[in-house]
Amino acid sequence: ERVNRTIQISDSGISPGAGVGNHRMKINEESLGVKVIAIGVPTVVHAATIANDTIDLVIDELSRQAKSGTEFYKMLSSMDRMEKNNLIREILNPSFGDLMVTPKEVDTVVESLSKVIANGINMAIQPNLDMEDINKFMN
Repeated sequence: ERVNRTIQISDSGISPGAGVGNHRMKINEESLGVKVIAIGVPTVVHAATIANDTIDLVIDELSRQAKSGTEFYKMLSSMDRMEKNNLIREILNPSFGDLMVTPKEVDTVVESLSKVIANGINMAIQPNLDMEDINKFMN
């Protein structure tokens, strides 16, 4: 759900690695002196986020199956999801650091998404061309 599912566009530039705590020099109007339009697709996710989401799915399913009003149901319902997320990160960080995960087919996905983005830009700035014409100029 989190990676390779959205295309983000902004006119504030880009801060490479900022989403994963790997801050590098910003590419923006301040650093270049001109407006910067950035287009990006999230391709990585923290391993702790995957673990957290998986545990959330288990909790949701157990809650659905538990009888309402039982102690087990109350315990599941009262679980602080943010506290659980922080606990997972604390446990995983010493062993794995800020481990990032990407799908094994990331190269294929990036190639496909780059075509989607390129076609979108071409359609926006070349309204008189149809997809057949645009594809003639694409590799």
